[in-house]
Amino acid sequence: MRGLLGCVASPPRMTNRPTPKPFLEVIVRDVGLEPALLALCAGFEAGVWRSDALARHVFEWLADFAFTDSELDDFDPASAAEFLARAAKAVYQSDRYERRGEFGEMLLHAIIRQEFGSEPAISKVFFKDALNATVHGFDAVHVVETDDGELELWLGEVKFYGDITDAMVAVARELRDHAERDWLRNEFLLVANKVDDAMPHAVALRALVHRNTSMDEIFARMRIPVLLTYDSETVGASAALDAVYRARFEQEVREYHRRFARKRLPEEVVIHLILLPLADKQRLVAALDEKLRHYREL
Repeated sequence: MRGLLGCVASPPRMTNRPTPKPFLEVIVRDVGLEPALLALCAGFEAGVWRSDALARHVFEWLADFAFTDSELDDFDPASAAEFLARAAKAVYQSDRYERRGEFGEMLLHAIIRQEFGSEPAISKVFFKDALNATVHGFDAVHVVETDDGELELWLGEVKFYGDITDAMVAVARELRDHAERDWLRNEFLLVANKVDDAMPHAVALRALVHRNTSMDEIFARMRIPVLLTYDSETVGASAALDAVYRARFEQEVREYHRRFARKRLPEEVVIHLILLPLADKQRLVAALDEKLRHYREL
């Protein structure tokens, strides 16, 4: 039973970590759809889509994305440059940036933190055995504490693509694979071993994913936010975030939602579709890579 998380229409709950000021604007939020739809836009400045500003905002989340709660406790102004350089090197060292998914993971991290008030449960960087090693499994492991004090497990998937059709085909296949009970049990073993003791919900999270907890209970408290990016005709042909643009944007993302909803998706879990249309993915990747090089050299 795919369903809806009713609280997503409410403002995000306050998180323990401070977060950057929101940058992406929500154009469509429809929790009445199945799966629920969230679509965001980076906006325009002087008639140009804000690729450089979006890249800058992504790197405002760098330390939050890369470090555990314990490490962030040691963050101070005197060590800020060292921390950020170490975070950038941990995220990605190679120059073959165009083939990597870390930028998409950072976008997913920022969006679910901003829009759903999530807390990172683990740092995906710590799944790496060595610099530049590809990390398999979910692209984000976060938790959300609901208004009634229950803990939800938010396991994110992202396809940082230029083509929406390719993104939907690839993520639908992964969703089916990652909803298999045996696969999830193995993933939960890794998650439990990587949870930082300083994370506020460490004890509750370990109990939730423990092998003695029924998968039925875990499925009931599991959410999968799916972030898809793509080169958008609407964004690429526009110069201002006005009423005409908003209408065209909404028409486009609702059509892609309909196409996504027709895919063979797992029925055991709640899925949230997040769409981030881009004017030019390669231009954004180049801007992100420039920022990454800058931080690595601090």
